[in-house]
Amino acid sequence: MPNGPLSLPARLYLLSWDTAKLKITGASHLGHLVRAGALTELALGGLLVDDDGVVKPVDPDARTGDPVLDGLMELIEESRPRKWKSWVTSRAGVTLDAVRAQLVANGQLRADRRRVLGVFPSVDYSLEGVRTVDALREEALAVLRGPLPVDQVSDRDAALVALAAAGEVRTLASGKERKLHKQRIEELGERAGAAAPALRKAIQEVRTAMIVTITTATATGAATSS
Repeated sequence: MPNGPLSLPARLYLLSWDTAKLKITGASHLGHLVRAGALTELALGGLLVDDDGVVKPVDPDARTGDPVLDGLMELIEESRPRKWKSWVTSRAGVTLDAVRAQLVANGQLRADRRRVLGVFPSVDYSLEGVRTVDALREEALAVLRGPLPVDQVSDRDAALVALAAAGEVRTLASGKERKLHKQRIEELGERAGAAAPALRKAIQEVRTAMIVTITTATATGAATSS
C-alpha cells in the first residue's frame, strides 16, 4: 500500500473522497467509519482487546505516537467501559476531526475557515492529495478483487478493505461489486484478525458494529423520508 505511515482511520477517510467530483461520499456515517478504523488499528497493535464484548485497554500508559489513535486511547481510558458498538458511535466526531487535522497538517487536505451567516464558525475541507487517494484506491481494489491470495494480504490491508466494505464506501466498490466479492470480503475480515483468536473477535465486533450502525441509519433515513 502507498503511504504506509497513514493510519487505518486516515486511509478510510481518504478512500471516501471521489477524486473525479472532488467531494466526499457517505458523509452521514463517515465519523463512524473513521472511528471503526481507529479501533481496529489499536486492536491490531495490541493496545485494545475484547473482554466479553467490552473494549479493554491492555496498558493504560501505552501510546502509538499517532495523535489520532492516542486521542482515542485517552478517551477510552477516561470513560466508563463500553462495548465495541458503543465506541463506534460515541463521540465519533472527535476522531473524525483529529483525522482531518492530521491530513491538513501533512498536506493531503486544505482547510478553509469561514463563518455561516457571518457568525457561526465553519470549516470547508478540500482534497489536495488526489494522486495519493487514487493510488490508495487502486491498491485497495487489488486487495478486494485479487488475484493475490487472501492469506498473503497484510492484516492492515485486509482490515482496510473489510471495513470499507462494511461502511459501504461506494468510491471503493458499488453495492453490486460488494455482493460479487462477498466471500472474499468475509475472508479478508478473517485475515485481519488471523494473528490471534482474541484479535479476530475484536475485529469482528468492530465490523459488526459498523454494519449495524449503517443499516440502522439507512432504515431511519428511509422511514423519515417516507
